[in-house]
Amino acid sequence: MQKASRWLLAGVLSSSAATSQAATLEERMAAFEARASAAEKRAAAAEQQTQALARELQQIKLATSALQPAASTASQATNPVVDTRLAKLEARQESMEKQASTSNLTDGFSFNGYARSGLLIDEGLGGGRGGPYTTPAGSVGGAVGRLGNEDDTYMRIDLSKEIYAQNGTRSKFTVSIADGVESSNDWTADESKLNVRQVFTTLDHIAAFKGNPVFENATLWAGKRFDRDNFDIHWMDSDVVYLAGTGGGIYDVQMNKDWRSNYSLIGRSYGDFSQGGLNADVASYILTSNQFFEEGQWQWMFNGIGAKKNDFGTRTNKAGLTPADSGLHSMLANHQKNFFGREGFFKTALLYGQGLGAEVKNVGSDGELIDEARALRLALYGETPIAPDWRIGPSLLAEQSKDRYVKGDDYRWLTLNMRLANTINSNFEMAYELSWQTMDLDPKGYLQRNAVDGNFWKFTVAPTFKLDVGDLLTRPEMRVFASYMNWSSDLDKYSTSDSFGKTDFNAGGVWQYGIQMETWF
Repeated sequence: MQKASRWLLAGVLSSSAATSQAATLEERMAAFEARASAAEKRAAAAEQQTQALARELQQIKLATSALQPAASTASQATNPVVDTRLAKLEARQESMEKQASTSNLTDGFSFNGYARSGLLIDEGLGGGRGGPYTTPAGSVGGAVGRLGNEDDTYMRIDLSKEIYAQNGTRSKFTVSIADGVESSNDWTADESKLNVRQVFTTLDHIAAFKGNPVFENATLWAGKRFDRDNFDIHWMDSDVVYLAGTGGGIYDVQMNKDWRSNYSLIGRSYGDFSQGGLNADVASYILTSNQFFEEGQWQWMFNGIGAKKNDFGTRTNKAGLTPADSGLHSMLANHQKNFFGREGFFKTALLYGQGLGAEVKNVGSDGELIDEARALRLALYGETPIAPDWRIGPSLLAEQSKDRYVKGDDYRWLTLNMRLANTINSNFEMAYELSWQTMDLDPKGYLQRNAVDGNFWKFTVAPTFKLDVGDLLTRPEMRVFASYMNWSSDLDKYSTSDSFGKTDFNAGGVWQYGIQMETWF
C-alpha cells in the first residue's frame, strides 16, 4: 500500500498541476516535522512511530524538492490524493501527541509495597501483646514466629520511575515511604513513625559499558537505600542479613561466567552524643564486598566497619564502657532453588562478626558494642510441599554472642519455627504455626537486665482467605487466628520494661485472638 501510494504521489507531482502545489506542501510538511520533533521530546515511547512517519514524510519531501524548480507559484490548485495523504499523517501525529501528553508521566512508573494491619485481643478483651521480638531473646535479635503474634499496622510503598536515553542507558529513581503504629485508631498522627526509608537512583544498560564483558551488565547506584540482595525469614519477620544506609556502589560486576561481584560504601550514624563537653555526630562507614558464585547459589559477604569518633573521648556506651570504633562482619550463604531435590527452596547462612560487626543481622547499626564483642549466627529455612494440598515452611535461627556491651556478658538463644498450610479450595486454606525458643541470657546488669534461662513456645491456628493458594508466600491474605503462648517463669524477671516484665503478662499460658491482613506486590 505504501509503495502504491508513493508511486501515485510521484505521478501526481510530475504533472504541472501538482508542481504548482509544491510550495504549500513544503510549508505543511515543515510544520508537521516541527510538531513531530516536539512530540519526540515529550514522549520517548512514541519515538519509533515518529521516526517511521518522518521517513515517510522525507520521501515525500525529496520528491517535492526535485520538482520544485519547475513549480509555478501562479497556480494553487490542490490535489485530493495529496491532501488525503497528509490529513491521515497529521491525524496520526495528533493521536501520538495526545498519547504523549497523557502517558509520559506513567511510562516507566511502578508502584510496589508491603502492608500488614490487624487486631490482637487478649483473653480478657484487652489489647494483646506480641511481636516476633517479644521474648527476652528478642532484645538481641532472637525472633519467634509471627503468625497470630502481631499487634501493629505497618506499611511501605515503593514508587519508581524509569527513564531511557537514546543510547539505551536506563535510569531508575526510587523512593520508599514507611509507617508503623500500634494504635487501632483511624487517625494516628501523634503515634506515627512516618519515614522515608529509601531515596536512590540506579543506572544500568550503560552504553559506555557495552562490549566490556566485566561491566556490561553492571548497575551503578547512589543514595539512601537498603541493599538489593538482603534476604529474610518471613515466618519470623527477621532479616538474615540487612545492609542499609546512605552511599553508593556497583552491582553485578561479572568477574567470569560463574562469578559476579557487588561493592558498596555505605554511611550510617550513631546519633549526636555529648561527653565531657564535646558534641559529635558519630558516623560509621561500611565497606562491603558481596561475591556470588555458580549463578548465585553461593554467596560470600564481607563488611569492614569504621567509626573513629565512637570512642571514650566522645562518649561511652550505656554500660559506661568505651564502645568499639571498628568491626568486621562476614556471611557465607547457600541459596538452593529446590528443597533438597524437591519442589520449593532452601537457604542456609552462617554469619560471624566482631567489634561493631557483632550485630550480625543489621550490619553496622549498633554503636553500643565494645571491641571484645563476638557473635556467631546460623540461619536455615525453606518451603516445600509435603503432601497433596499441604505445604511446610521450616526454619531455624540461633546465635551465641559474648562481651557485647559488658565484658563477660553472654547471650545464647535458638528458635525453631514451622509454618504449615492446608489448601481447602482455590481461595481458602488453614494455616498453622508452631514456634519454640530456648535462651540462656546473662547481660551482666546491662540496662538493668537480669540473667535468665528458659523456654518460650507458641501455637497458632489461622483460617485464611487469599488471592490464590499453592504457595506459602502468596499474598494478599486475610486471616483470623487464635494463638496460645507460654514461657518459663524465669523469663519474667529479665527486664521490667519488656512484655514479660508487665504484671498482667506473665508465664502460665496466654490466649490471644485477632484478625489481620497482609499483602505485598
